[in-house]
Amino acid sequence: MSEIPAGGTWFDTIQKSFADVPIAENEGISTAEFLEAAEALTTLFDVLGSKAFLPVKNDLLGNIKKVRDRQLAAPAESETLQELVLNELKTGKHTATEGLVWLVRGLDFTAQALRHNVDNSAVELSNSFREAYGGTLKPHHSFVIKPIFSAAMSATPYRKDFYAKLGDDQEKVSAALSKEVAALEKVVSILKTFQARKEAQW
Repeated sequence: MSEIPAGGTWFDTIQKSFADVPIAENEGISTAEFLEAAEALTTLFDVLGSKAFLPVKNDLLGNIKKVRDRQLAAPAESETLQELVLNELKTGKHTATEGLVWLVRGLDFTAQALRHNVDNSAVELSNSFREAYGGTLKPHHSFVIKPIFSAAMSATPYRKDFYAKLGDDQEKVSAALSKEVAALEKVVSILKTFQARKEAQW
């Protein structure tokens, strides 16, 4: 984890923020920047500081790799995530498409947990993550995976400790976190709408 600059926040240390991900007029989301921002966001699980979050982080990274592998294999057909999906499905494969579905679920889980916590200043992180899990990933997880994720929810640090790790100036932390969550929510919403369309399914 990079060192937070004096007077800065954890968000100053990441390579790419979701607020920096270009969204075209037709809501096309730039694949390269999206993957960079998703990768950067996974390091937030390092800030949470428990090994219990490794499976959550690795799950996200595994799905990022599936999408990136397709992007590298067919760059001209993968400039936006939507193009990547539609062009992969034309080949009769759906490895990256399925990876993106799971990646969006993981990002939705992260966004909902952080949104719940930002909006409810008296609530502990574990409650926010547990609530978000129930509405995003849990319905899709097998009985083998559920306990692994439940262990992670229980291993979250106290709210005050987590926010302190994001930076000394809590006003700046709050502003940066709110900005990132709003940007993440927008991207997730666009992708969920797209993935619900018939031509984006296999």
